Amino acid sequence: MPRRRPARTLCACLSVSLSLALLGACTAQGGGDRRTPAGGQPGVASGTVIGGTPKRGGTLTVLSNQDFAHLDPARNWVMPTMDFGTRLLYRTLTTFRAAPGKEGGEIVPDLATDLGRSSNGGRTWTFTLKPGLVYEDGTPIRARDVKYNVERSFAPDLAGGPDYAQRYLAGTEGYAGPLGGKHLDSIRTPDERTVVFELRRPVAEFSSTVTLPTFSPVPESREAGVQYDLRPFSSGPYRVESYARGKKLVLVRNVHWNAATDPVRKAYPDRIVVVQGLKGGQIDDRIIASAGADASAVEWSDLQPSSVAKVLPRPEVLKRLSAERTGCTDMLALNTSRAPFDDPSVRRALLYAVDRQAQVIANGGPALNDVATGYLPPSLTGGSASKPVHDGPATGDVARAKRLLAEAGRADGLDTTITVSTGDKTRAEALQQSLARVGIRLRIDTVDPSVYYDTIGDTAKAPDMAISGWCPDYPSAATFLPFVFDGRTIKEKGNQGNVSQFRDAAVDRRMDEIAAMPDAAAADKAWAALDAEIQRKVPAVPLLWERKPLLVGDNVAGAFGHPSWTGQFDFAVIGLKDPSRSEG
Repeated sequence: MPRRRPARTLCACLSVSLSLALLGACTAQGGGDRRTPAGGQPGVASGTVIGGTPKRGGTLTVLSNQDFAHLDPARNWVMPTMDFGTRLLYRTLTTFRAAPGKEGGEIVPDLATDLGRSSNGGRTWTFTLKPGLVYEDGTPIRARDVKYNVERSFAPDLAGGPDYAQRYLAGTEGYAGPLGGKHLDSIRTPDERTVVFELRRPVAEFSSTVTLPTFSPVPESREAGVQYDLRPFSSGPYRVESYARGKKLVLVRNVHWNAATDPVRKAYPDRIVVVQGLKGGQIDDRIIASAGADASAVEWSDLQPSSVAKVLPRPEVLKRLSAERTGCTDMLALNTSRAPFDDPSVRRALLYAVDRQAQVIANGGPALNDVATGYLPPSLTGGSASKPVHDGPATGDVARAKRLLAEAGRADGLDTTITVSTGDKTRAEALQQSLARVGIRLRIDTVDPSVYYDTIGDTAKAPDMAISGWCPDYPSAATFLPFVFDGRTIKEKGNQGNVSQFRDAAVDRRMDEIAAMPDAAAADKAWAALDAEIQRKVPAVPLLWERKPLLVGDNVAGAFGHPSWTGQFDFAVIGLKDPSRSEG
């Protein structure tokens, strides 16, 4: 699932029932800020910085079980990779402050001198680039380079990236990118430092939109099509020294990066080495042991559920665990474009058949997960979990599910398929067991995480079901429901959001009406009401609201789960306690 940024204030309490240890929670801070464990109970570092302030130098190692889906900024729309790309390799017009807790949700200028200036009733936005900005070879960053990368995001061969430009820019109908020499009139660059965007409707939050990697610079002379994934041209503090896909990525300092123009990124390590293709449990064990180079390592993907019991009882390891709330919603997407899930009765049967409590257990237990009661996460519903539209226990309602299947003419059950990434196989098996209770026979197909979204995003070959999800890119439900359930967003390839292929004209019309509302508070209420309406149509089953558990070695400093990067470490400010101890 493309994981998107969390957004508004969050006051939900996490009930912890593990006997081994308790995660600190239930404090009433906003934006994911949970600095103090409730009741003085021992807890993981959440909203705090692990290891103190780093020192400059050394090699930070990142241990990963997967390759990056895309490093090309026009295609980069999977949450942790957006963090990695925009913090290390390329800069955007604006970005998020590098701070834990609610401060991390603040938008600050990056390449631009300010947060942009709107005119024409919010339909025109103008940004001025800071003076003295250069690429890794010392050549200047120009306004036309930002325009060019936005235009690249329209190219069919470069699918899969953020599509806000397609949604918001005026005059884009039929546009297929600049590779054939065509350019957009709705992006103007009157001089080398000024870029002007003309929008089809007012967008009050456009300062937040341009935090996305689409709005980073790519010079036309460096265009390499799909091969740009392998060697993005750096405007950030590091450049690519070598990249063997699926094996290792090595970043070294971009000597032309000027810290005076960049108050966000600190660039503490001299080198960052990403070692890929490792097993998740192997990564956990290595960082728990924290020997040699692993003392200066962080893990890329979540701590495995099977490793939780190795961490929580050990205070010396627990203090090296970050578990920030992601602000995202995990869902079981049902392919509504064909049988059996083109039938709403079958979809409702699935809703009652799924044991969501088993999903909690399969994904690491109640210390790291809550059962989701709606599509919108609590961060977009005023801090409280929404009331479920469909009643029934979290373990499922077998009798009701069987009755709905019978009403749909499927009293004997049905055969169906699910595709999951290899890391979610345990969750798929839990689904398989819960669905078997009502006669639904589920076949599980697994694919490598690096190609998961490309696989389920091929609509012609999409499975019946997939574990998917969404996180808002910035504080607005307008960055959630339209991306997941607007039928007009479905793409043949690179279909990142509407995995359910849900098409409903009434829902689409209501989304347009809400998007046009000038009053943000009224829009928030309308989005919440629409969430409930879509739930009644069951294009997907809400599953979990998660935390992101990540371990660091004992020589790592400046580590925290960033609330605007779904709990991933903020690579802008992470580094080492003692650079001389690092290896690699």
